[in-house]
Amino acid sequence: MKAVIKTGGKQYYVTEGSVIYVEKIDAEDGDTVVFDEVLMLDGKVGNPYVAKATVEGVVLKNGKNKKITIFKYSQKSNKSNRVKQGHRQPFTKIEITKING
Repeated sequence: MKAVIKTGGKQYYVTEGSVIYVEKIDAEDGDTVVFDEVLMLDGKVGNPYVAKATVEGVVLKNGKNKKITIFKYSQKSNKSNRVKQGHRQPFTKIEITKING
């Protein structure tokens, strides 16, 4: 079975056994998570969600992505207008185990 789920403000195309990286979810490693916002299931599109459809997964890992560097400056001004920042986005790695519909 194939499905499109919505979590963390993004949409993911999943099948059973696929591994996805989503925005951080408050769950420990080994916990089971259930996604009930299923937008599409085997070609059937919901309005906005498919009724009585869920997707289950197991949390494999919580972590942070690689660091990105943000550098802002104003080209024609003095040195005080330079700002350097870094950011590491947290994620949750999930393996999809079951698609119910």
